[in-house]
Amino acid sequence: MFIRRTATRSKLNGESYVTYRLVSSERHGKSVRQVARLNLGRDFGVAPKHWPALCARLEQILSAQTSLSAVPLGPRLERLAQRYAARLVVRAPTPAAVASATAPPVFAEVALDSLEQVRPRSIGVEYVAWHAMKQLGLEAILTECGFNGKLKNAALANVIGRLAQPGSELATWRWLTMTSGLGELMEVDFEAMSMMALYRASDRLIKYRATIESKLFENVRDLFGLETTVTLYDLTNTYFEGTAAANPQAARGRSKEKRSDCPLVTLGLVLDGSGFIRRSQTFAGNAAEVKTLEAMLAGLGAPRGCLIVMDAGIASEANLAWLVACGYRYLVVSRKRTRHFEAAPAIAIETASHETLQIQKVTSADGSEVQLHCYSTGRQAKESAIARRLCARLETGLKAMAEGLDKPRGEKRISKLQERIGRLKERSRVGQHYLIALTPDESGEQAASLTWVKQPIEGTLLTHPGVYCLRTNETHWDEARLWHTYIMLTDLEAVIRSLKSELGLRPVYHHKEARTDGHLFISVLAYQVVQTLRRPLKEKGIHESWSSLREILSVQRRVTASVRRRDGRTLHVRQSTVAEPELQAIYQALGLGPKPGETKKLVV
Repeated sequence: MFIRRTATRSKLNGESYVTYRLVSSERHGKSVRQVARLNLGRDFGVAPKHWPALCARLEQILSAQTSLSAVPLGPRLERLAQRYAARLVVRAPTPAAVASATAPPVFAEVALDSLEQVRPRSIGVEYVAWHAMKQLGLEAILTECGFNGKLKNAALANVIGRLAQPGSELATWRWLTMTSGLGELMEVDFEAMSMMALYRASDRLIKYRATIESKLFENVRDLFGLETTVTLYDLTNTYFEGTAAANPQAARGRSKEKRSDCPLVTLGLVLDGSGFIRRSQTFAGNAAEVKTLEAMLAGLGAPRGCLIVMDAGIASEANLAWLVACGYRYLVVSRKRTRHFEAAPAIAIETASHETLQIQKVTSADGSEVQLHCYSTGRQAKESAIARRLCARLETGLKAMAEGLDKPRGEKRISKLQERIGRLKERSRVGQHYLIALTPDESGEQAASLTWVKQPIEGTLLTHPGVYCLRTNETHWDEARLWHTYIMLTDLEAVIRSLKSELGLRPVYHHKEARTDGHLFISVLAYQVVQTLRRPLKEKGIHESWSSLREILSVQRRVTASVRRRDGRTLHVRQSTVAEPELQAIYQALGLGPKPGETKKLVV
């Protein structure tokens, strides 16, 4: 083999440029021909003085002589030799015996002790993800948005890498170049792709976010025949590693992950009732939930009369009035703190966990709104335990202060004791249910005794544990249908958990706003792919989380088996390992064959 420098011309714009090719001499009858084996590209950066050593090492690898006086090369050239050898095997033709089920088997006499298995690469997650990508038509959408070939491949790799190896773009680049067989499925040499290509693809994705989300949801709706009658809305936030000083949206706020020590950024999600994301948007880390609804739903194109489901944090009176004015219906948790429930007029329904839930329906005087007062025995047990713990914490603190009055050095000043009682009530969250009295001594400045009486306030956690209230302007549905629709919001919470724990949403390592937005959007696209896979799997009785599915899928590998034949030539066969029973069940449910990729054979 040798490397040849060739002048050529671009077919697109007629531009002249120089490219490099790996060439070998092959005998055909009485003549010898030079055959281009591999295009090394115009950016081939190896100095000509190293070409003979690189080619010699490449022939050693392909001849399975890696252990016998290997040609000495530096780390960079050794990686190139290994990569080019792997590409030659991948580009080898498919054997006829594999291509045709009726072809006779091919036998060869080989030396068993020469068998080597090299270049294992993961293929299971990549296989199902690439299948879902093609179902969603994401590649065509990116083409419509003006992505060229390299950017499109980098964008698709970003998304598949996020669900296979959650993390930053750096983690995706390492996965692509070191452990993944995705390039074999997509016929792309990702080892030649720079990490900056992934960042540029991320920037381009966020530039066309609205278009991509809109077209992607249209394809999802056509693929699964969805009816867009219910829309779920919620927000979550995630934290930065570092100060993120260059990002104006990075701000301190209340972290849902208890990471208020870090700057935060907020992600808003609008989902269809089927669990697919319709729209996403990034907000500042200290954004008020009630102020984000109009910005998210405006221009969404949801049909008039669509039912919006959201939690109490967003359901302000102003937001509900805006929804009504825009022709939307709403179903929300009431923000009113007073709890109310009457068992007599309530009806009973059974939940998915086989728990009996009682619902009391109350219509407003003008008939424009319905309130559902729901009572759950399971929720009652949980909230009663919480109330007992909070009351015990408050009473323990009060008892310690009372005992301190009898100690010589104990705090007795009324002003200081009142401050301590105030802090204690604030931390306990049940202080309003206690009447606490300090009896002064003769001086009037110190306390002689501390007493308290527990008096639960009606309509609160202590008197009505297990009760919560929903409100809606959908007055024609019955109690069961309204409640089951609201429970869809728990599916949205599962989406957010999946984004954070399974799809690399947290933490954020980027410092620029556009890169942060791109990181979050890639996780959103990865979730769409996961949802596309899990929907048919659920129909076949496979309900595992994506984490569990990923573990099952990750076992399968693409491996090259190299063995020396009797005639001295070396046979290289690259194929996927046999799928195990659990993996076969997943492939069968998705309508896929059990062996990703073709079997390739190369004789050198």
